[in-house]
Amino acid sequence: MKGGGGGGVSVPGKRRWRGLVIGVLFLVILSMLVPLAFLLGVHNGFHSPNPDGYVPVQHSSVSVSFLTLLLDLWDAHVLAIFLILMSSYFFSSFNWISEWCLYITKSSVQGTNNVAKVEGTEYVKGGIDENENCELKFGSYCLWRKEHREDMKDSMVKKLKDQLFVARAYYPSIAKLPSQSKLTRELRQNIQELERLLSESATDPDLPPEIGKKSQKMEAAIVKAKSFPVDCNNVDKKLRQIFDLTEDEANFHMKQSAFLYQLAVQTMPKSLHCLSMKLTVEYFKSTSLDMEPSQANKYSDPLLHHYVIFSNNVLASSVVINSTVMHSEESKSQVFHVLTDEQNYFAMKLWFFRNSFKEATVQVVNMEKFSLDYHDKATLSHMLLPVEFRVSFHNFDDSSTQDRTQYLSIFSDVHYLLPEIFPSLKKVVVLDDDIVVQKDLSALWNLDMGGKVNGAVQFCSVTLGLLKSYMGENNFDKKICAWMSGLNILDLARWRELDLTKSYRKLAREVSVGEESIEAASLRASLLTFQDLIYALDGVWALSGLGHNYGLDIQTIKKAAVLHYNGNMKPWLDLGIPRYKRHWKKFLNQEDQFLSECNIHP
Repeated sequence: MKGGGGGGVSVPGKRRWRGLVIGVLFLVILSMLVPLAFLLGVHNGFHSPNPDGYVPVQHSSVSVSFLTLLLDLWDAHVLAIFLILMSSYFFSSFNWISEWCLYITKSSVQGTNNVAKVEGTEYVKGGIDENENCELKFGSYCLWRKEHREDMKDSMVKKLKDQLFVARAYYPSIAKLPSQSKLTRELRQNIQELERLLSESATDPDLPPEIGKKSQKMEAAIVKAKSFPVDCNNVDKKLRQIFDLTEDEANFHMKQSAFLYQLAVQTMPKSLHCLSMKLTVEYFKSTSLDMEPSQANKYSDPLLHHYVIFSNNVLASSVVINSTVMHSEESKSQVFHVLTDEQNYFAMKLWFFRNSFKEATVQVVNMEKFSLDYHDKATLSHMLLPVEFRVSFHNFDDSSTQDRTQYLSIFSDVHYLLPEIFPSLKKVVVLDDDIVVQKDLSALWNLDMGGKVNGAVQFCSVTLGLLKSYMGENNFDKKICAWMSGLNILDLARWRELDLTKSYRKLAREVSVGEESIEAASLRASLLTFQDLIYALDGVWALSGLGHNYGLDIQTIKKAAVLHYNGNMKPWLDLGIPRYKRHWKKFLNQEDQFLSECNIHP
């Protein structure tokens, strides 16, 4: 075959060259039948027992997703692999099998973890993906974690775990190569060494100084292992085993995280406990405290404006009273009744003696001193606060197939004792201790409720019909809106006339067939007790959701008379939503001596 320098190639030579190329390509394609059959066998091996007798175990849905990912990777790259094999088959012999195994191993790990990569390990600063999508309304912890992220303190620990992951995947295949006993021993020693170190270390400072050299030794051993052809079935088996173990560990930590989060939001912070204890000790150290008995005549005067707060939190109840008084045009007519348990009674007593709220009167009541037949002391102390429910339901009017979740705040059992606790009062306004008042509330006392008992803001995005699973088989109007505690004006005279306390007790004792929690029974009883007896307050009176909803409009917040921090993220907790906290903090006397001593800085 000759080529002319001036630009011509003889026709016979050109034809011979084309014929040779076609023949070579034909032989290449034929020679690919065996490798392709092997690849198809591997592909089918994901679904059927392997030749060595390994039968895949049944995996959870997460494991199935991992398997689907591997198949997707195969489908996406099979053409590319085919073309590469055609060009390199005669030069690399069967080395491509090892490279293909390595590729799917790397791809599967990288594809299922957008934070850490086995090859070229990368870690997001703070341990949180900046592109992580958080559910605005009910994924509150996700957003809180992003706002309070810190630099990673375990980047080397994570790198070592990744190296251990890869080494374990390759070790069974290397161990089967008789000529690589030295490499097998090296891998085994490195694996054992890293396992020992990681069992004793959670953060980088826990690691020994020479950890860098150990990591380099492991990396060198992994590079050597990758240079040998390995059986894909062995790698696949090991990856499955490691993934199952990792899945179990992830589920454990997820449950543990959820438990610790609930514990954090339901437990009194150490600083607030310190405040309560210091106030209690100071109360008993004081030899004489003038508790102004002259104010006692106001406690039962029906002509004054009486506000009731159920609380075991000194700071929370103080903010409620302070914000109400600060926005009142006439504080002299205001009487606040703080109902608490015996444990916090003396702390409350001293706090409200030391702090004045214009001309308003504050009475602290120990609920456990009442001679009430309905509750014993042990039960009473745990049922002071309103009960918050996170309810899930499906809205059939919505095209979405997902369930909706909302927060409802409802009276506790103790709220139904109000007519007995204040027998001389005809009307009271009940304020939850997780609210902030932004406007004068005196207009509530002039409302004509038309025979209704409970003036409350209704939550019409949740109707009783949507809560059918909570309501049981009782007769009720499915179109009635749920109501919220937080700000409620109660006509106690009408309450006594209808004997609603008796009605509530009867409904609360009714338990449907099967298991049912006390909370679910309480929710149903509360909603049914006030069925057709709710006086709907205008929505501008109270805005709820500041304890769980990150998406509230700033202008709506400014217009609301009362801000209700219902939800887990109370403003006095570290978990509280920062941009809503300032509305609460400005009514707190942060220069108080006891707050400084207990290091309280909400």
